[in-house]
Amino acid sequence: MANHASVRKAVVPAAGLGTRFLPATKATPKEMLPVVDKPAIQYVVEEAVTAGLDDILFITGRSKRPLEDHFDRNLELEEVLEEKGDHERLASVTASTNLGRIHYVRQGDPLGLGHAVLMAENHVGDEPFAVLLGDDLIDPRDPVLQDMMAVRAEHGGSVVCLMRVPRETISLYGCPAVETTDRDDVVTITDLIEKPPVDEAPSDYAVIGRYLLDPAVFEVLRSTKPGRGGEIQLTDALRVLATMPAEAGGGVHGFVFDGRRYDTGDRLSYLQAVITLATERDDIGPGLRDWLASFVARM
Repeated sequence: MANHASVRKAVVPAAGLGTRFLPATKATPKEMLPVVDKPAIQYVVEEAVTAGLDDILFITGRSKRPLEDHFDRNLELEEVLEEKGDHERLASVTASTNLGRIHYVRQGDPLGLGHAVLMAENHVGDEPFAVLLGDDLIDPRDPVLQDMMAVRAEHGGSVVCLMRVPRETISLYGCPAVETTDRDDVVTITDLIEKPPVDEAPSDYAVIGRYLLDPAVFEVLRSTKPGRGGEIQLTDALRVLATMPAEAGGGVHGFVFDGRRYDTGDRLSYLQAVITLATERDDIGPGLRDWLASFVARM
């Protein structure tokens, strides 16, 4: 029988080295780079909590201690702000501490996203769970996890988030072969290819970093051999799930997302995220918009 249980837990792989942002990430985890005045990873955790996933497991590496500290108490700082009566900043400091129940597991060897997900098995157990990649920042005004949960509640199995991208960029992503359903924003996935050449891509859909996975994925991952780049690819496990019967936890659907999303692992998209979110804030937006207009006019 298909597993239609509700999703309660989120897994956030965060063991990557962030080489595209060197030298800034030599001593600072890429997930801690600020998007305006919050680290990128806090947006991801807030997204999970807003969707009702307040049990969050980070898959980390040896260089990620600042990430762990960010979601822990800083009593000395809190006391200083309390004594100053700076309740606004105090609230911003404690906000990350009070988001949810946060746990950590170290990946050890960097063997790929599939291996990172497999590290979550003991914590997740026999439950469906979400995977949120820290490089993908979904605009808080365009929530997607709730829509994905609705698709999973209807179909069971696993659900991945898809976006249409220009075909010339498809080789940067996992790309699915799909069949239509009775909904324009939901497709059935029949196959997946990790970063295909443009002329071999089965569609113009790209898999982005939001997944709802059936626990059957763990058994599949244990038998998944290293693929592209010598890593255990989650894409390869999803290919197997797509061919499995529903009663065994199989079946993969895609939810087509058309909201605002930023790749904070890419320098240009990261800057676009910072500028976009900053210009729309009441406190700094007006001044920044005025400056940007005059700056562009001078170019």
